[in-house]
Amino acid sequence: MKNFILCATLILSVSLYAFKIEPPKVSQKETKVKAPFGTTKIKTPDFSKCASFLITDFGAIKGDKDKTSQAIAKAIDEANKAGGGTVVIPEGEWETGKIHFKSNVNLHLNKGALLLFSDNPNDYLPAVHSTWEGLECYNYSPLIYAYQCKNIAITGEGGIKAKMDFWKKWAGRPAGHMNSLKRLYNLSGQNVPVEQRVMVNDTANLRPQFIQFNRSENILLDGISITNSPFWTVHMYLSKDIIVRNLNIYAHGHNNDGFDPEMSQNILVENVTFDQGDDAIAVKSGRNPEGWRSKTPTKNLIIRNCTIKNGHQLLAVGSELSGGIENVFIDNCEVLDGAKMFNLVFIKTNERMGGYVKNIYVQNIKGSKLDFGILGIETDVLYQWKNLVPTVERRLTPISDVYLTNVHAKNVKFISRIKGEKELPIKNIFLKNVTADKVEDSQKHINENVINFNVSPKTK
Repeated sequence: MKNFILCATLILSVSLYAFKIEPPKVSQKETKVKAPFGTTKIKTPDFSKCASFLITDFGAIKGDKDKTSQAIAKAIDEANKAGGGTVVIPEGEWETGKIHFKSNVNLHLNKGALLLFSDNPNDYLPAVHSTWEGLECYNYSPLIYAYQCKNIAITGEGGIKAKMDFWKKWAGRPAGHMNSLKRLYNLSGQNVPVEQRVMVNDTANLRPQFIQFNRSENILLDGISITNSPFWTVHMYLSKDIIVRNLNIYAHGHNNDGFDPEMSQNILVENVTFDQGDDAIAVKSGRNPEGWRSKTPTKNLIIRNCTIKNGHQLLAVGSELSGGIENVFIDNCEVLDGAKMFNLVFIKTNERMGGYVKNIYVQNIKGSKLDFGILGIETDVLYQWKNLVPTVERRLTPISDVYLTNVHAKNVKFISRIKGEKELPIKNIFLKNVTADKVEDSQKHINENVINFNVSPKTK
């Protein structure tokens, strides 16, 4: 009998070992979002059944940047090996260098947790495959970076913050920086491989993005606060299936856009508070040959229920739009009193961009005092590039099908100012119930080279 029990126990043990229960892996949720251009389906990761990996178990120590950086990297590696996991940042301030994602990882910041990112450029080397204003290059790593990852997230009630003392020195764009920009522009135009466009360890001084998810998919950002950024704050590049919700973003440095989707698709942005030194939402799709080669438009972007405390534009489209931009829907957003804003909606391009813009829907927007107007469209916006490099290849941008409905601002210079090209007029602009309490200019609508401009009822 004893031998029988021993045998049975051994068999059971072997069986349990042979059929060892694996920890749950990351799953996906599908969100369906309706818009005037149809229903967009977005798949994002669900980590609710995955294991957690506390960074202190991997050697993180408050006040020790290097050990904390190493601990986060080890925890990310273990979560990835497990097939899915949540890397937990506990309460307190944790100084760190760069964070590089791997697939199937959720970086979760507990309430009261703060990741404080170094402003030493050496902490963001070696260089990674990144971009600068629509041009691909190898540059300092974004502070948080993902490349070719699936099922990734940043969640929680904590925050991430960038130290800024050093990055501010690079914001002035000195002569060496401008020369490097010219070199990068020419390298891109000549289709030089990206690996040879190395923009570090010289005078380029190209500040990195805070968060860049590059060529990735199934992305969730939910709940966190973001403070400061060397450059663009949240940059989605050649990525798809993205939800950004419940964030508080504050960044008032140079070029501090809040959210920059570039050549990315199937995106929902909701319940986000923007307080920016540049545009709140800036929709992009590559500069010149970069966008032409990729042939990947930014499309199916839905923005709703957002609050803007500051920002040059609520919604900017361009100026980097060579890959095309289509199907953008912004609904039920408010610009608070005291915001220093130029336009609510600004579509901008130039003779070098090509690409296209179509199907832009804006509705139920409340604005405050604007320096310019509710809708601006300009086709000769070149900024620093105007005198830096000549036009190598001229490609105009077709712009059509822009719809504004139930949009109101308090004080504006004009309702709309649209400046198209004579050889390629802007087409199909529809304004319905677009009003302002006070219009300072004698002309409410200042339009050049526009076909089929519709206002209903008469704006006041």
